[in-house]
Formats: sequence, C-alpha cells, structure tokens
Amino acid sequence: MQKQLILDILGPGVPTLDNYAGDSNAPALHALRHQTMPGRAIYLWGPPGSGRTHLLRAVSQAEGCLYLQPRTEQAPGLQALADAEQQDSRLIAIDDVDTLDPSQQAALFTLYNQWRQQAGTADGFTLVTAGSQAPRALPLREDIRTRLAWDLVFRLHLLTDDERASALHARANSLGLALAPELVAWLLVHHTRDMGQLMALIDALNRYSLERHRAITLPLLKDLLKHHHDQSP
Repeated sequence: MQKQLILDILGPGVPTLDNYAGDSNAPALHALRHQTMPGRAIYLWGPPGSGRTHLLRAVSQAEGCLYLQPRTEQAPGLQALADAEQQDSRLIAIDDVDTLDPSQQAALFTLYNQWRQQAGTADGFTLVTAGSQAPRALPLREDIRTRLAWDLVFRLHLLTDDERASALHARANSLGLALAPELVAWLLVHHTRDMGQLMALIDALNRYSLERHRAITLPLLKDLLKHHHDQSP
C-alpha cells in the first residue's frame, strides 16, 4: 500500500475549473464558465505552467466533449484530430496547437470551417484551443492563425508566488490541514511551478502523514520526495 502511495504521488488530480488557481487569469476562467455554448470558440495562450492543459481538460470532462493533445504519444494524435471533423461532440478541446504538423493543421482548418458553418444550428459545437503564443506569432499556416483569432482569445499568466502560496494553503485547508510557512516557502523555491503537480503533492503529503502517523512538516515532505525518488524506475 505504501509503495503504491509513493508511486502515485505525481499523478495529477482531476482538473476542474474550481481547482484552477490564479486571479490574474479570471477573465479566461469566466469565459470558460459562461461562454462555452455551441458556436463559440476560445483560444488560450501562455507559457508552460500557466494552466492551459488544466483548463482544456477541465472543460472537456463532461459527456459529449473531446480532448485532444496531438503532440503526446499517450493521447489521440493525427488520426483523432482528423476524425474530430466527424465527431458528434458538443465541445472539442485541442491542446498544443503550436506543435501541429502540416496534416494536423489541414484537419484543424477544416474543423474551424465546419465550426463556423454549423454555428447557430442544431449541430453547432464549441471549440477550445490552446498554444504557447498569441495567434499571430504561432508557427502555423496564416489561415490557421486567422481562425484561432476568430472569436475569444485570452492570455494566461503564470501565478505569482503569493498566488501559488495562497492556492496551496487553500488546498490544505480544504483537507483540514495547516501548512507551516517554511514548508510552503521551500516548495515555491525548490519544486515545480505546475500547480496541478503541487496540488497532487499536497494530497499525497496528507495521505503519507496518515500512513506514517506523523505530523505534516518540512522533514516529512522531504522524506516523501526521497521515497518517491528512490522508488522511481
């Protein structure tokens, strides 16, 4: 049981709009909550760690929604993107559009045209896409860059250290925990900026403290990370 606990430490929890942190990205979050009706398109862009994948996965959790990340081997790739044109989905989320190859760009071009033609009809659907740069700066075909900017575009900002600390304390409070300031400060300096990973780490630390019957302290956190490192392949 303990070994499985350690191996699961970095597995991210289910992404939702409610567990996305960062007041600076409130406009994008508001749009994803209230403007993802069929016929709308939203493009999100920002640096790694700004939560693009979290948000796309969050809006595609419901039945009838499709999430695509073509650059990863574990997720649907070129064929899934091409097949999306035939999908009976009410929302299609496509991540990392800046990595699309020419064939995938052609599929996305067709998909955007279909989205526009079907807007306002019973077959209308929502498109939510994300990349690392603003549409005009993407290394894609000009007609793809134009289509990505057809509707709503939001820039995502990295969280400040204060926002990250507040998010970690809020997560701990929801679990009935109190994190020592030195533990949070150590995480902000020495660990990933990815909030999904940090939230998962707080959850794992809670389970680990219960398993070990020890209070949550910085030494316990370091012990947990050491065990994870030692047992990693």
